[in-house]
Amino acid sequence: MADVTVTPRARAGGIRKLLERYPFLPALVIVAALLLLNGVFSPNSLSYRSLTGLLSTYMALIMLAIAQTYVVYAGDIDLSAGSILSLVNVAIVVLMERWGGGAGAVLLALALGLLLGLACGLVNGIVVAALRLQAIVATFATSIFFTGFALYILPVAGTPAPALFWRTYGGRLLGVPFVFYILAVLVLLLLVLSRTRLVTQLLAVGDDQQAAFQTGLPVVSARIKGYLLCGLFSALAAFCITGDTASGDPLVGGKMTLYSVAAVVLGGSALSGGWGTVVGSLLGALTIGLINSVVFFMGTPSEWQNFVQGFAILVVLMAGVLAGRRARA
Repeated sequence: MADVTVTPRARAGGIRKLLERYPFLPALVIVAALLLLNGVFSPNSLSYRSLTGLLSTYMALIMLAIAQTYVVYAGDIDLSAGSILSLVNVAIVVLMERWGGGAGAVLLALALGLLLGLACGLVNGIVVAALRLQAIVATFATSIFFTGFALYILPVAGTPAPALFWRTYGGRLLGVPFVFYILAVLVLLLLVLSRTRLVTQLLAVGDDQQAAFQTGLPVVSARIKGYLLCGLFSALAAFCITGDTASGDPLVGGKMTLYSVAAVVLGGSALSGGWGTVVGSLLGALTIGLINSVVFFMGTPSEWQNFVQGFAILVVLMAGVLAGRRARA
């Protein structure tokens, strides 16, 4: 029987094909490694209760990273995602409070919050795609506008959310933490969206916008829809941050925008567009959360925590980018 020799080139080709099919694999490996590190420094961090708490805390960032992914698909970016989160957060908290905080008030406020997020996404889509302004500049401008609107609605942070809302978010249903139901619905929604023509169109636009236009793809319409999805998931992120913090804060989404961009890149998506996956963005958000946990469990002095967190995220980001480049080479 002849010996079968696997050359390094063939092995590299196999890895490249695997990464091309599953671009989130590097992020998955990083998440697994960080979970292991958390377990080393604090064994209790891997308990069911601790992992549930981690998911509950970072569900808002997961939603915001997914929101960012849909505009990144098309080669765009949304620097207003965190401001949309803040605006929806204060809007629903104020509405719930004024309407009495009952079940009907909560549901109506959430519905209006979704519409507000979609409206913000539509504004971004029009100024970027229809009016052809630079995405990074236009969404930076709208982020200031949305933040100003949030401060007008609630000038001072601290207005409490109704107990019904935050107890539901942090509670259990049929013995299962409510956050797992949110995760299940999120996965189902992402599966539905992945099977739509829109995702393919956004990736085609990001890969080569001119070629996409020449083949008859509705480039402007697709980009606007990408921003609509970003607004929708930013609103969902606001629901999660409201349930986690149990209060309204007009500046709560401040640095979450850049975290969401980092999560997208950590998950294997290319900021130039045409390549990526929402699963990777989800894992990227968890990566940031786990890095923060590791830094804390290591006993890092408070004055050094930001430095260590930033350095760790940079190292992981470099590893993820290198793996993504290898897959696309």
